[in-house]
Amino acid sequence: AILCVDGAGSITFWNRAAEVMFGYSSVEAIGLTLDIILPVTHAAAHHRGFARASAGGRTTLVGKSVELTAKRLDGSEFPIELSLARWGSLEGGYNFAGIIRDASARRMLEREREQAKAFLDTVVDHLPAMLFVKDAETKRYLLVNRAGEELTGRSRGDMVGKTDPELFAQGAGYEQRDEAALATESVHLFESEFERPDGNTVTLRTKRIVVDGPNREREYIVGMSEDVTETRNAQAQVQRLAHYDSLTGLRNRGSFVDEIDRLIAAKAPFALISIDLDRFKTVNDQFGHLAGDAVLAQIGDRLRAVTTVATTLARVGGDEFALIVTGPVLAERARILAATIVTSLAAPIVTRWATVQLGSSIGIALAPDDGDTTEDLRQHADLALYRAKQQGRGVVCFFSTEMDRATQDRRELERDLRAALDRGEITLAYQPVLSAETRQITSVEALARWHHPVRGPIPPDLFISIAEESGLIIRLGTRILCIACEEAMRWPEHIKIAVNISPMQIHAGDLSQVVSHVLATTSLPPRRLQLEVTEGLFLRDVDLTFRELEQLRALGIQILMDDFGVGYSSLSYFERFRFDKVKIDQSFVRQMLTSQAASAIIQAVIGLGTRLGMGVVAEGVETPEQMAALVEAGCTHLQGYLFSKPQHREEIR
Repeated sequence: AILCVDGAGSITFWNRAAEVMFGYSSVEAIGLTLDIILPVTHAAAHHRGFARASAGGRTTLVGKSVELTAKRLDGSEFPIELSLARWGSLEGGYNFAGIIRDASARRMLEREREQAKAFLDTVVDHLPAMLFVKDAETKRYLLVNRAGEELTGRSRGDMVGKTDPELFAQGAGYEQRDEAALATESVHLFESEFERPDGNTVTLRTKRIVVDGPNREREYIVGMSEDVTETRNAQAQVQRLAHYDSLTGLRNRGSFVDEIDRLIAAKAPFALISIDLDRFKTVNDQFGHLAGDAVLAQIGDRLRAVTTVATTLARVGGDEFALIVTGPVLAERARILAATIVTSLAAPIVTRWATVQLGSSIGIALAPDDGDTTEDLRQHADLALYRAKQQGRGVVCFFSTEMDRATQDRRELERDLRAALDRGEITLAYQPVLSAETRQITSVEALARWHHPVRGPIPPDLFISIAEESGLIIRLGTRILCIACEEAMRWPEHIKIAVNISPMQIHAGDLSQVVSHVLATTSLPPRRLQLEVTEGLFLRDVDLTFRELEQLRALGIQILMDDFGVGYSSLSYFERFRFDKVKIDQSFVRQMLTSQAASAIIQAVIGLGTRLGMGVVAEGVETPEQMAALVEAGCTHLQGYLFSKPQHREEIR
């Protein structure tokens, strides 16, 4: 808009744009004063300023653009930009011309920009991770958010304008990572330890990326640092499960078997020593599992005390331990070490519950003389141990080829098991699994039972191991699957049936076809079937294993990881396959209220399950206190004698 006024303040010119902007026609405006476009609150100040300008005095309005507030005919006010020119003389009088622009859109844009900046500043400042920006050339900090202040213990005022070497003892290393980020076009990721001012060390996971700026390309380094200490600690705990027993701190079975495999592959001579505690079951029966755990922990300490760097020590079962001895003169050194162990373990063990006196029996097999495979060597060490226990307490026995009776006994059981399968003598019992939230049965686990016509009930561990050794496990597993699916059809539809699967069934390569056939034959919906696998499944032919698991999952059934933590535990399983549930072994549940390690491991597994979207089942729940602790920790399902012993099919409802 353009308008002119004379020295008296009367409007002498009013163009079309002024008419549109203010709502007055030129006929209406010409002759009136500027009061028609001045807000009342600004009129007095305008009059004083205009009087000075008309008198030839100095004014801030003339000669430059200023921002003012104007009003329209309807009384609404809006921001304007005014450029004012003056001409004439003091004698002849001054006239004024003004160019006016509506500044409403610009003001609104400025407000939006300010609001956006405030919003982004708020977001940046409340990010849960440290955000920083550096100049790519000088490496000086340009921005640090609140999380960065809290993490480093320094204010952003201290950090902005400075480099890492000026701020931190490890600063040179940080700048090296800046250079690495500058050398790549993608995101640079690095994890490192950072010592906080309070002395605590945390693990930081930092991502850096180089971005363009207003002055040049790749002007800034933008980084985000997260404190991943808790995550890494939890992962370390779970990783430790892959190699060590939580109660004794010794290697676990899976790690121990790996070492045997390694030595055999290297064709290195070694002695395998198997140790079984005498009368340990009596300790558990008389004084309880807590006392038993305390005894096992002391056993582990005593074994460590008598071994050397040339030995590998492990807890391979409940009260079973094993050692590997390498080096020269193996037989003699193994004999001396075994005798020392017998003497050490025979000494009284003092616990807070009782003082107990156990003993040990030891079997020894020598590689490669007594076996050139892991299976043969372990079997022969176990045969030697069995002979030692037969000969009395505190006996050390080397394997010999004369130890055939135990083998013959197992062969007889194998023959009888084959006949039992032919006659349909294998039956099932079912142990319920309850929802931790509702306490309702959501599934049952099928447990195989065999009542021998002469020997009576045969322990499942025994006849299943015989089936695996003899190759009968394929028939036995299929029979168990058929019975379980047939009987599950008699139960309410919300109850799923869980069937344990042997690694041999998976490695046979046709399990998915067998399961598909059984489902079709029994009409059991796939969603009601769960297959439980153990960590032993992954000890060989991992690629085939995962292919079979994917094919089984494609049928619509659920896959559960059973007894997690007692075997060859590895987080890599969960990277390649998402299990529906993971079952915490009862040994950890039993110890969780008295062992910080067991409790931490349970929490780590539950945390892992939660993050990966897996259900978590706790096995062996026997007390209300265990149940309460597991529910509080976030366990989703519970199983154990607290709720029910294994039941007959007719009792499931």
